Amino acid sequence: MIFSDKPLIIPTEEAALSGRDKKMFVPDTHFVNGNRLTEPFPRDLSKALFGMGCFWGAEKKFWQLDGVYTTAVGYAAGSTPNPSYQEVCSGLTGHNEVVLVVFDEAVCSYEKLLKVFFENHNPTQGMRQGNDKGTQYRSGIYTFSDEQKQLAEKIKAEFQLLLLQKNLPEITTEILDVGEFYYAEEYHQQYLAKNPNGYCGLGGTGVVF
Repeated sequence: MIFSDKPLIIPTEEAALSGRDKKMFVPDTHFVNGNRLTEPFPRDLSKALFGMGCFWGAEKKFWQLDGVYTTAVGYAAGSTPNPSYQEVCSGLTGHNEVVLVVFDEAVCSYEKLLKVFFENHNPTQGMRQGNDKGTQYRSGIYTFSDEQKQLAEKIKAEFQLLLLQKNLPEITTEILDVGEFYYAEEYHQQYLAKNPNGYCGLGGTGVVF
């Protein structure tokens, strides 16, 4: 199915596609590092969730970091249960393409993840990222605790000042409490490791901390 005129407004829960009860099948292990891809994770690890546009390139940015145990791509911040990629791309589920990052805070702090997030995409573009246009490409941080939310707001404000110094626009990144995370289809997981020449539309503003 091809959606040529996708809405750029997140649908209400009542207007969203109905979805399904069946969860998406995903592999047990990460294609790159062999660690677990799904729960349960080691108890001493933390979780983070980010939307930066197309999730293929975003995931690669995080799995390369020391202290990251595993990463997975999926869908969040929408209404449709267990959506498919095609449904998310329709704009009728409300979901964002996101990356789940499971990490050891003793090695890789949440603040470091936030800096990677802000530096490696353009957080000012609303419902798009580069040439990718749609609600699933919006910039988002989905927090697992009050501490994560406060730090996300702090780093966002600091990065906004740096953008203004370069005459760049206001940040449109949404910062929300985490909701349900749905794993994307198996072929999307660690896509750029399986397809080294695959598409990656990720691009930052050139502004760094």
